Amino acid sequence: MNRWVDAARPRTLPLAVGSILLGNFLAFASGKFDFLIALLATLTTLLLQILSNFANDLGDFSNGVDNADRKVALRAVQTGKISQQEMRTAVIWTAVLSFISGISLLFFGLKNATLEVWGTFLGLGLAAIAAAIAYTVGKRPYGYMGLGDISVFLFFGLIGTVGTYYLQTYSLDVAIFLPASGCGFLSVAVLNLNNLRDIDNDIKTGKNSIPVRIGKTFGFYYQKALYIIAIACFYAYPFAAGIKIGVNQQLLIVGVYPIIQLFRELHSGMTSAQIDPYLKKTALRTLFLILVFGVIQILTSQ
Repeated sequence: MNRWVDAARPRTLPLAVGSILLGNFLAFASGKFDFLIALLATLTTLLLQILSNFANDLGDFSNGVDNADRKVALRAVQTGKISQQEMRTAVIWTAVLSFISGISLLFFGLKNATLEVWGTFLGLGLAAIAAAIAYTVGKRPYGYMGLGDISVFLFFGLIGTVGTYYLQTYSLDVAIFLPASGCGFLSVAVLNLNNLRDIDNDIKTGKNSIPVRIGKTFGFYYQKALYIIAIACFYAYPFAAGIKIGVNQQLLIVGVYPIIQLFRELHSGMTSAQIDPYLKKTALRTLFLILVFGVIQILTSQ
């Protein structure tokens, strides 16, 4: 059982639910919230993240990226703890469970929606499943072309947050694209750290992530830019939403400061082993920022 828990990569899961939590906070602050929708959205996102992790484990091994040169964050298929066939089966079943959970979410969240809205959300759900698998699986995985950042920004930022907000409220507010983007940029920051950690082996195996394309030094500049832009998005939200800046909004610094610490600590001279802990740190601090931001919006709405 432990091998499957490890393969699911628990440390990535808090970040996975970040955009869902953010969308629910914003919906609650607007006066509309359904616990069942929140629960199903969280379950679906967790399943999609686990699916992505399983597929990544299988795909990177099959494409020769997870090889004997990988010394940090060893994978289940790479080490032989899980066979390729077992992982293929796990990918299929997790995809099926993701689909079932997603359909259940749409059934309860779109009871009175038009066929057009249903079709849009169904298409997004199927795209999320496909994106989770195609990141590293197949002959031309898009993650090897440096396109993973865009996918993560969309699914773990904009779509996760805005989609959840719509399912809860049946409405769209342009202002929520700002915190949704902030969440997306921080999610990309976690992926970029993963790519910075693996840059040496990725160069050898032809995995052209963003750090491979621009180099390690500029990869760290990119990392810090992601932090800055994300923070700016969260701070800009009350202005875009027409919310008066008071004591509550000023408390956002409590959630932002841990991100600033990461900005100060990371540098291009770090080894893969030194970079690795910062994936978990960034994920957890992103979740903390979302919690602080969400509580502030609820308090302000009272």
